[in-house]
Amino acid sequence: MLLPVAAQVSAAAAAAVATDTVRLSLPDAEQRFFQNNLAVLAQQYNVTVAQAQAVQARVIDNPTLYVEQDVLRRRITRPTVPEGTVGSEAIVTVQQLFSLAGRRKAAGRTAQQGAVVEQYNLQELLRTLRYQLRTTYYDVFFKQQTLQVYDTEIVSLGRTVNLYQTQYERGNVALKEVIRLRAFLFALQSEQQAIQNDLAAEQTDLHVLLHDATGSQFVPVVDLARTRALNLTGYSEQQLVDSALVLRTDLNARRASLEQQNLNLKLQQKLATPDLAVGYTYDKAGSYINNYHALTLGVAVPLFNRNQGNIQAAKAQIAGSKLLVDQQQLIVQSEVHRAYQLAARNDVLFQSTDRDTAPFARLMVGIEQSYAKRILTVVEYLDFYESYKNNLVQLNALRDNRIRAFEQLNFAVGKPVFRADQ
Repeated sequence: MLLPVAAQVSAAAAAAVATDTVRLSLPDAEQRFFQNNLAVLAQQYNVTVAQAQAVQARVIDNPTLYVEQDVLRRRITRPTVPEGTVGSEAIVTVQQLFSLAGRRKAAGRTAQQGAVVEQYNLQELLRTLRYQLRTTYYDVFFKQQTLQVYDTEIVSLGRTVNLYQTQYERGNVALKEVIRLRAFLFALQSEQQAIQNDLAAEQTDLHVLLHDATGSQFVPVVDLARTRALNLTGYSEQQLVDSALVLRTDLNARRASLEQQNLNLKLQQKLATPDLAVGYTYDKAGSYINNYHALTLGVAVPLFNRNQGNIQAAKAQIAGSKLLVDQQQLIVQSEVHRAYQLAARNDVLFQSTDRDTAPFARLMVGIEQSYAKRILTVVEYLDFYESYKNNLVQLNALRDNRIRAFEQLNFAVGKPVFRADQ
């Protein structure tokens, strides 16, 4: 036996409510994100690796110990020796490699700059994921607001459909009118289902960003009065561009990479100077005298290999890095300009829109009563329903797009200049 339409809607609503819900403010969401996000935690290990490599680059080479012993331990006879024989031969050599021209210090600075690059990469990851978190958070909120509109309309229209189905069975209304009502109800339910599917995907994104495996449904807590108060007053486009050129972590990463290439050139130039090997050798009975002691010095003669290829490569990398820095600066300026214009357009549209929905709600009550009294036709009745629904849905979309535009501007600048959660 099929349930009436209103009963089906109530059952669906009850099933949705059965899922655990968690009220979540944006500051709490950001705190959980910074503490738990796996991608951020993984990137932090890259920073640690780079810092460890910088430490390793400064470490002095270990000394080399060389020991040679006659395994047969034969005694050596020499006429010049008073007793005529000496012990078997044994050689001990100790050697230490010294880097000249400050090569180890240059290698350490280059590696340390690599850690700076990784630190900026971590901050860039945080900037990107934070933007995704904040926009997803507001998307979820406004979709939930839109679903409330559909829930209200579907329940109300479901009662009307059941009422007119009963009247049709009694022969009081035509079948085509009932079919028209049912078709419109089905269209509302289909639209509702599409929004629920989008909302489920965004809930999944929130769970991944917050590293939450509970399966609960997040209910964002948003103060609409604060969102309405957002505006560009006090911030010129050029001011935001100047801030972005200082704050943007992707641009700073390019600059840090350029500095690393400059340090690498100095390192490659110092590598042209060979290392010096200093050692000590003791030979018990293998030299022209017994107990031979000697100081050894060794150095590679830079006749052919003066590291000229690596030096040229380092210079080319510097030239390429300079171009990438210039390109990134242009990208930053363009993104701030586009985001600023987008926020301005959305804010103008929002401020010029009538956001008072109370008259619509009161009107719909009168529309339902007029239709029940047969003052309105089914076409007029459904047209009012469609207009009411579209007004609220488009208003929520406008609010969401406006908040997203301000968040995109924050993302382009490199820090949250415009916030509705503080």
